[in-house]
Amino acid sequence: MEDPTGIAALTEILPADLGADEEIDWSAAEARWGTRFPRDYMAFMSVYGAGSFDEVVILMPLPKEYIQWDPGTFEEETENARYTWEMLGGQEGLDIDPDHILAWGVTSGSDILCWLTTDPDPDQWPVLVCGRHTREDFTLFPCGMVEFLRRLLLDEYDPYPLSIDLRAASPRYVHWLEEQKRWKAGLDPASGLP
Repeated sequence: MEDPTGIAALTEILPADLGADEEIDWSAAEARWGTRFPRDYMAFMSVYGAGSFDEVVILMPLPKEYIQWDPGTFEEETENARYTWEMLGGQEGLDIDPDHILAWGVTSGSDILCWLTTDPDPDQWPVLVCGRHTREDFTLFPCGMVEFLRRLLLDEYDPYPLSIDLRAASPRYVHWLEEQKRWKAGLDPASGLP
């Protein structure tokens, strides 16, 4: 049976053993953001949850209580992406209202990973990268979030779409709660080593 979310293909290259079901209240998230969410993102949240791999952080749509630091929600990065769009005057060939930009991730290189939400069907939302040190300030990718991550990890983009280079990395996803538990225990949040 085919997996329409692409999660099965992603877990083959990005193990989910340190992920956790985020148990998102999707009705509350939809009420907060005024929209439904893509099925692949919802599947990602149920398998991996919010967290990070290498230098990429995946955000959640609603805040949660945390141990040490706020794991991050869409709020701040969506504001940053919309502000950057307005400040730079958008991107040639992309005539969109910045209110149709919704951030779902960020990199340590200050790239903001977003959806372009102009289509009424969230499963059709393409990925929009707001790049910090990339060839273009904004680049549109005609695929969903999970497929974008899969292609990124398999190095299928030319030019490379991010300011950071993950091509030599060994991806290891770590849920935000596990990262914070490790930190409190005096361990590196990403690797779990002292």
